[in-house]
Formats: sequence, C-alpha cells, structure tokens
Amino acid sequence: MIQFILNNKTIKTSQNSGMTLLDFVRYEQSLTGTKIGCREGDCGACTVLVGTLKNNEHIEYQSITSCISPLGNAHGKHIVTVEGTNLQDKLTTAQEAMKANYATQCGFCTPGFVVSLTGFALSNSEKNHNNALNAISGNICRCTGYKAIEKAAYQVVEKLQDQKTDNSFNWLIKNEFIPDYFKSIPKRLKDLDVKNIQQPKGKYVSGGTDLYVQQADNLVDNSVHLIAEKDYLKEITFNNNICTIGSNSTVSDLWNNTELNAKLPNLRKYLKLVSSEQIRNMASFGGNLVNASPIADMAIFFLALNSKITITNVEEEKERIISLKNFYQGYKTYDLKEGELIKNITFKLPTDQTFFNFEKVCKRTHLDIASVNSAIQISLANNIISTAHISIGGVSAIPKYLHKTSSFLAGKTLTSKTIIEANDILQEEISPISDVRGTSDYKRLLGRQLFFAHFIELFPKQFTLKDFVQHA
Repeated sequence: MIQFILNNKTIKTSQNSGMTLLDFVRYEQSLTGTKIGCREGDCGACTVLVGTLKNNEHIEYQSITSCISPLGNAHGKHIVTVEGTNLQDKLTTAQEAMKANYATQCGFCTPGFVVSLTGFALSNSEKNHNNALNAISGNICRCTGYKAIEKAAYQVVEKLQDQKTDNSFNWLIKNEFIPDYFKSIPKRLKDLDVKNIQQPKGKYVSGGTDLYVQQADNLVDNSVHLIAEKDYLKEITFNNNICTIGSNSTVSDLWNNTELNAKLPNLRKYLKLVSSEQIRNMASFGGNLVNASPIADMAIFFLALNSKITITNVEEEKERIISLKNFYQGYKTYDLKEGELIKNITFKLPTDQTFFNFEKVCKRTHLDIASVNSAIQISLANNIISTAHISIGGVSAIPKYLHKTSSFLAGKTLTSKTIIEANDILQEEISPISDVRGTSDYKRLLGRQLFFAHFIELFPKQFTLKDFVQHA
C-alpha cells in the first residue's frame, strides 16, 4: 500500500507503483491543473513539489516533473500540485506575480511555473534573481515570451527579501505564498505508516528520468523495484581525500554539497549544463551510469575524475570494485551481472596542483543532450604533466575514456605543441558516426575544439585561442 499526502489529502492506494505520478494525480484524483506536455521531463507543465520529512521534524521541498516519476516514489512524501498551492479566496504571491506581469497567455504552462516559483519560495536556496531563474529553468512557454515570466520571478524574489530564516512556514503563510494547511504536514507525515514497502522483483528504478522517457508504458504495466529511498545507496562522504557518492545521490545533492563545491569551484557551472532543476532533483548518478548513453554527461564527468565504482549484489551480499573506465563494454552494454547494482562512486579529490574541467556542445546552451561533451583532469608539477585523465562523449559507442591520449600527456611539458600532438592521438582514438546531432566530421571538429578549450579554460595565462588557431 502506497501512502502519502497529496495536497491536503492523505492517500492510500494499491495502484501499481510503476504508474506515473502524473497519471495518478490527473486520472485517479482528477487534479487536472498538472498538465500533460512532453512526457519526457522537458517542458515542466507537469511540475509538482515533493516534500520529504528530514530528521523527523522539518520538510524539504523540491520540484520534479511528475510525468517521469513513478508513483511509488511518492510513498511517505508530501506531493503538492498547483491545486495544493491555492488560497481559498485570493491569488497566491506566485500567482499574483504571473498575473501582474502579464506572464500568461494560453495558460497551459502557467501551473508549472506557479508550482516552480512556489517551490523556490519554500527552498533553502538564497533568494536572488539567479536562483529564481534556475527554479523555472525546466519550464517551457511557447506563447507568452520569457521576459514577462522573468519579471514575475523577480517580483517573487522582491517579496521574499524580508523572509526570516526561522519559522519560514508561518512567514510564507502570512505573506500568501502557501496555504495554512502546510503547517500540519510535518506531523501528518510522521503519523503515516511508511515502513518500507515490500518491493517486487522487477526492473530497478531510482529517479526514473531516463527509463520513464524510454519505457513508461512498459513500466506502468509491470513490476518495478524502486530503490530511490534505499539508505545504503545514498550519502556523500569524504575520508582521506577520497569522495564517495552513493549511486542514489542526485545532481542536486552535488549542487548543494559545500565541500565538493569548494574542491571543484566551477561545479555548479558544469551541472547547469546537464539538466533543469526539476531533473537535477530526480536524476541519480547510478542511473546515469547504467543508462550507458555514449553522451551521458555524468559518465563523462566521473570518467575524467578516474573514478571507481562499487558494485553490490544485495541478495548474495557480495561487492566488487572496478574502474569506471573498464565498466563500459559496448553500446549500451556494461559489466553488471544479474541482480547487481552500482552502490557508489569514489574518486580522489583535486589538490592544488590538480585541475578539472567539463565542456559540452549542444543545440541549446543548457538543458540539452550533448552533440559532444568532454572532461579532463590534469595534474602538474613544475609545468610537467604528472597525470592526465580525459573523457569524451558522442564520438564512440560508449562514454569514452581516452587511454592513449591520457598516457601520451603523462610526463610531457605543458606546451601548445604537446597539446596539438595529443589532439592527433585523440583523433585516432575516437570513431564518431553521423546522426541527428551532427556529421562524423563535425563531431571530430567538436572533439578537437573541446580538447583545446580545456587548456584555454584551465590555463588562461598560458594559452589563448591563437595558440591553436592554425588547427581550428
């Protein structure tokens, strides 16, 4: 029995846990404010909020796209649709901002924007314009024009300037961001019987952001084994300069991790290239790795960090550790046996002499599938490259670790001549094909340009574009 609170109503349902949350709220609960748009997590029309009880006392809310979220992941949570944000006799602050700035036309996308802005008000993020725009980055509008919507977001930010950090629910209720029933939710969640549901045997599903794009109809009708709430697959820990990331950790978990952001100062810049806030709140790293897409952003990211993965077989209580660069065996195939899961990802944290960069080219600047993506980690001692780890996606059947190029760079002096020679080896290692994201020649060009871009970005005092212009 799946139990959760939907807006102000306690839900107990025996529906298949693989059913999408979107279909449940629309067809089983008649809450049709949550719209059906792309069914791929791209448009944001189906955005809802998920409130999770933390430390048995306070609730953290995040926005997600309900079209690719399994119903079973709502177990023990507070789910808020646009109807659940409504006040009884007036518009909420987010709704009023959309109205006052003429930020709605046909209205189809409006509920998603309202829910995302409400989630921003409920979030722990700093209340500034940039974070407000991040909050609605996964919401698409096709008729109003984004400037009006941006103005609405800025109006919400201005209203939040006086918010006190403590007792925020009361402040948000008083200032008409949320209805007053929100105060009762922490206690009501505590009172739910949320012992782990007996999971059937079936396809492992965590966030569902990839599987539900590809296989939603099949997953709805068949048993799924949900693992998003498995504690042993969570947490980000640091020990002896080693970072360990549980495979159920999300992109948002990295985004919000203070220690990792200190070690990788451009981390949020990289992660913003990957996906919208709604997807960052859902997508698990384990899922991204086993998706095995040749252009999987986080696979490319972790390959360049020379990561290792721990693979566990829960039933047999066995574990093994392998290098991520040895995990991929062919297109959509990898070293994972029946009953096995990726438990965690580990890598050495960068030092003062270690440099990391991630680059990506796609049709849109953000939130798009890469044509080619690449990452590098390079360590220096007196301008001599001691180690290099380079990865590239979109140019092979797998997320590609460049063994030969990385080996060539080790021990070389960091000069433009060395980099140009390394690019010749890179071109021999890759084997792009022509597809909808570009021709083979185009991808080779992108691979070269991203390789050069790593060094221009990491060592701006040493290299500029003109150092490589004859090869551009």
